[in-house]
Amino acid sequence: MLSSQSLSNTSFFQPPAFLLMGIPGMEAVHGWISIPFSSMYTVALTGNGLILLAVRRTPSLHQPMYYFLSMLALTDVGLTLSTMPTTLAVLWFDHRLIGFNACLVQMFFLHSFSVVESSVLLAMSFDRVVAISNPLRYAAVLTDNVIIRIGLAIVARATVSLFPVPFLLKRLNFCPGKILLSHSFCFHADVMKRACADITVNILYGLYVVLSTVGVDSLLIMLSYTLILHTVMGLASPRERTRALNTCVSHILAVLVFYIPVIGVSMIHRFGRHLPHVVHVLVAYMYLVVPPVLNPIIYSVKSKPIREAMLRVLREKRQG
Repeated sequence: MLSSQSLSNTSFFQPPAFLLMGIPGMEAVHGWISIPFSSMYTVALTGNGLILLAVRRTPSLHQPMYYFLSMLALTDVGLTLSTMPTTLAVLWFDHRLIGFNACLVQMFFLHSFSVVESSVLLAMSFDRVVAISNPLRYAAVLTDNVIIRIGLAIVARATVSLFPVPFLLKRLNFCPGKILLSHSFCFHADVMKRACADITVNILYGLYVVLSTVGVDSLLIMLSYTLILHTVMGLASPRERTRALNTCVSHILAVLVFYIPVIGVSMIHRFGRHLPHVVHVLVAYMYLVVPPVLNPIIYSVKSKPIREAMLRVLREKRQG
């Protein structure tokens, strides 16, 4: 451990490590709290893994809609693996140290997968627009090559948007006594507040990333559903209207599961400073842990082809 005197004599300081935090005020029962967290991580990895296997092994699911669902499942696996190691290390073993560079890497992947998830949900809304507004040209518009390009563009967008963030943090001078983070993972807003320097550039760039990705995506998703409703209202048969809207239910629920916690995190960071710290922590967990858990449940319940394919994969595993 470095002495405070040697740290104070250093003109530029970056901590060798940060201290992570579990659930504040509940440290004595972290072992019990780890049980629901372990269960949620297991459900997220198992459910999304089953979706990936189901789509891969079922030729009838080799369609644009299910390719996009596979992208969403793969993103949820990545998001889960971004937070799971440090969260369970804190809850199980009270291992709270994370190296400075390791923290920046975790932060990059955590936020990148969030941007990817938002982009995939936008791509899925575009898929629904084409399927409902122009069903005869659906297969011609969303070819395999187009879907691959959309996937590559989504990854490139997230990478380019988040790539500068770790380097903007590495240029900052940090406070020797401020190494305790507010979560069991590295969050950009949390890390940059530990700096003893002007973080205006970091705040502005973080705001730009949020507005240019999640903000733009949410507006385009709303526009997509405006077009869908306009098309559906033009259908003559009420039965056709219901059938068309039913194909969107799973996606609408996935959008709500992702964007409601995002809005909650943003509102609490801006206006909820008077709230107990435990509220901030729980909302952050909702934002990062809940969508990967609920998405496979939503699609397995609402989509009969996915449910049947997932059950087929499970039967094959048991027989094998």
